[in-house]
Amino acid sequence: MSPVTPPTGTAAGIRGGKLSGFWQRISEGRRIDELWSQFTADARASYGFYMTGAVAEDMVNRRGRPRFWRIAKTLFWSLVMKLTPARRVLLILAFALLVFSGFHFEFSNDVKGDFNFTYVTVLLLLLLLALELADKVTMKRDLEIAREIQTWLVPSRPPEVAGADIAFASRPQNSVAGDYYDAFYPTLGAEEKGKLMLVIADVAGKSIPAALLMATLQASLRTIAGEGAALAELVIRLNRYASAHSLDGRRFTTAVLSEYDPATRHLVYVNAGHNPPVLRHANGALEKLEVGGLPLGIEPGAVYDTASIDLGPGDALIFYTDGVVEAFDEKGNLFGDERWLNAIRALPDWNAQESLQFLMKRVDEFVGQTRQSDDITCLVFRTR
Repeated sequence: MSPVTPPTGTAAGIRGGKLSGFWQRISEGRRIDELWSQFTADARASYGFYMTGAVAEDMVNRRGRPRFWRIAKTLFWSLVMKLTPARRVLLILAFALLVFSGFHFEFSNDVKGDFNFTYVTVLLLLLLLALELADKVTMKRDLEIAREIQTWLVPSRPPEVAGADIAFASRPQNSVAGDYYDAFYPTLGAEEKGKLMLVIADVAGKSIPAALLMATLQASLRTIAGEGAALAELVIRLNRYASAHSLDGRRFTTAVLSEYDPATRHLVYVNAGHNPPVLRHANGALEKLEVGGLPLGIEPGAVYDTASIDLGPGDALIFYTDGVVEAFDEKGNLFGDERWLNAIRALPDWNAQESLQFLMKRVDEFVGQTRQSDDITCLVFRTR
């Protein structure tokens, strides 16, 4: 009995299904235009990463071929020097074999041949890719653990506030962030909550170094606030501590610290060099919270001023970090303060969570598929 051969259409369908499944697996179901947008964003970010620190002024001022070769040379050496010495040698060897691949020699009619190291070159490059990928996976796993620890330092849900509600969101550029937000009652005990503390801060820098300093800021703030220190004293002590661990002011922190009294709707604040929070009154008028002083950690003896405002029903107070207004689209245009203020003006009369989603959607629509360039954090406080 001869084996049964499936119809041609059935075999083609099986092959088509396998091909479709393979494509779905490697593309994760994304469309071609989405993949292209992601690739261009990655390429632009990588170009900026490898060109950082390079002296590019001559390349910008020159035209044509010399300028192209200067850029290529700078990118090549920037890439090579970021590898370990052993991997640099491996990469140079792979390029050398690639150059000599296809070289033809002939000594006589009987002695001739070709050098072809293409497969060896491919294997060396795959080995180099595997080594770099292993490092990346290990680092990513460590960063995910650090991210999990960092989430313990910020509130997972907003506290209950009489006559008001809170919402917050934070999007780190990398796995961990230097942004910090908080909303807590310094006095423990549900029967004596007292004043609510609202905080937002941004440590200079990104990733692990900024995240470590953010953790020390959080611990210091919680400790000092738990001692019942007044806001004016709290910011002075916090600045003194930050100055002792700021590497001579290179690792400073911008912050807004505020105390809100739910019984009187009275808020006292100090702005330590941070993007001023915006208070949108129920009638649509905007007010910025700018009173304060230098960022924390620059000058140990810095003087800080406090100010106070009274919130009314329907007011919205928006805290945010510079990653919001400095977000840019694929053409390099900044979202900017004006667009942000227009978005706040257009806020519907919604609760804090809906208001937060409304504002973040405006930023997302402007940015599109462009890779995030900084940590983005926003806290919305709305009175009822």
